[in-house]
Amino acid sequence: MPFISVTIGQKLSGAEKEKLKIELGRLITIIPGKTEPDLIVHIQDSDTVYMGGTETPSVYIDLRVYTKTKEDAKKTFTKKLFEFITAEYGIKPDRQYLTISEYENWGYDGEFH
Repeated sequence: MPFISVTIGQKLSGAEKEKLKIELGRLITIIPGKTEPDLIVHIQDSDTVYMGGTETPSVYIDLRVYTKTKEDAKKTFTKKLFEFITAEYGIKPDRQYLTISEYENWGYDGEFH
């Protein structure tokens, strides 16, 4: 049950949010065992995001997954996601940050796993 939260310092239209959600659903499949139907997406746009003390176009993405993920999958996911963000929103890679947290315990569908 992956969860992705995107905090971006610019306003996104409904169509842009939909495109981002679709791309995140496609990219999550890079990580073994993760699928779009299980993905939770949170998009927070129009936020003030400071990096290095300046308010230039920036994005922070937080990915949380159940169980350990292979290193090569995390690297590929990061590369492809950053490429998409650069192409779609014009945010340079050095203004994009991603954290990936892996959890051994997760509650879902009324159960603790």
